[in-house]
Amino acid sequence: MSSATIHVDVWSDIACPWCYLGSRRFAKGLAAFAETHPEVEVVVESHSYELSPDTPEDFVGNEIEFLSKHKGMPRDQVEQMLGSMTELAASEGLEFRFDQLQHVNTRRAHRILHLAKDRGIQAQVLSRLFSAYFTEGRTLHDDDVLVELAVEAGLDADEARAALSDPARGEQVDQDITRARMLGVQGVPFTLINQKYGVSGAQSPETFTSVLEQVLERDREEAA
Repeated sequence: MSSATIHVDVWSDIACPWCYLGSRRFAKGLAAFAETHPEVEVVVESHSYELSPDTPEDFVGNEIEFLSKHKGMPRDQVEQMLGSMTELAASEGLEFRFDQLQHVNTRRAHRILHLAKDRGIQAQVLSRLFSAYFTEGRTLHDDDVLVELAVEAGLDADEARAALSDPARGEQVDQDITRARMLGVQGVPFTLINQKYGVSGAQSPETFTSVLEQVLERDREEAA
């Protein structure tokens, strides 16, 4: 039996490149922590956040087109920014294909993640959606694609399709976003450890390991 449990809540958006990068870095940091503290159980729960809720449901285009046309950013600036992001992701073993990426309103995909949480495979489904979006150029506004990806990650097809139009799942997404606002979250990824210690951004694996170490030490001191 674990001698301690650390709860980690992470707010992210499927269309957020920093969130994908952050999830990879956190996983590495957690793995390093687990090697040193195998007796500690770390429970990770993901929460919904929409970076661009104003994205039209019928928007068709890649990330460059979305940022330059819909957000009004200079195209050359966008291309330079995404090029740097691609190189950074590659250094973490991730392949970003912004030229193929189909920018999308992610609200419906977040509903799938809440179903996945109930079924105990949220991490697997989130990882599948990230790779489908950033690497494979899959169209996540298509219900059939979302259901296919959900099934690949271990969900039931009928349950996944029902979740896409379930008002209760939409309310769960809203509750996550409301909680983030109450916490003062300005951007994602945002990591909250044991409801007390917040970490903003896609920090290095070493930073995540260090924070987990500090949280464990403080909790043990408080319990002593």
